[in-house]
Amino acid sequence: MTIRAVVFDFGGVLFDWNPQHLYRQLITDDQERLHFLDTVCTQAWNTEQDAGRSLADGTRHLIAQYPHHERLIQAYYDRWHDMLRGSLPEGVAILEALHHADMPLFGLTNWSAETFPYARAHYPFLQHFRDIVVSGELKLIKPDPAIYHASLAQVRAHLPDIQPEQVVFIDDVAGNIDAAVALGWQGIHHVSAERTAARLRELGVAF
Repeated sequence: MTIRAVVFDFGGVLFDWNPQHLYRQLITDDQERLHFLDTVCTQAWNTEQDAGRSLADGTRHLIAQYPHHERLIQAYYDRWHDMLRGSLPEGVAILEALHHADMPLFGLTNWSAETFPYARAHYPFLQHFRDIVVSGELKLIKPDPAIYHASLAQVRAHLPDIQPEQVVFIDDVAGNIDAAVALGWQGIHHVSAERTAARLRELGVAF
């Protein structure tokens, strides 16, 4: 078995994205801020936008539920860039090394179609990817098997005879890795760049 393509998740692997980066500026009390992000602007709500709902519709829907939090809810996407602190250098270093080793690279990310263009415009390392599946563009979301099938089809557009077991997927969410492995892919649960690099080498990837 030879690994012929590496597929990267983005948030938590290559990008430091976290609503806390913004809301620390807006809600100074730690418990109040955590309560707001756990009960109002939740990850589950944000995932609806990653799955294809428009930012405007998602914002309107939440303000209708929590009108007394309108200012804080509106800030979520108005100031979305403040949540994206930047890249994660150690993860990007793995990407760069694989690129220089001529490993075919692909992306598979849960990300809103409306905010992803900002990343494309501001992070040149994304040019290393031959193709990227963005959940918001397909209106599919990890860990739905359909998005993995779409990703493999994208890989096969470049490597027509590749088999699932020749693809390795790197993601910081264990459930997303489990879904890939269930479809026959190799999977690496990204906990640290050091462990991910070691696991790639165990799979025979030279970089």
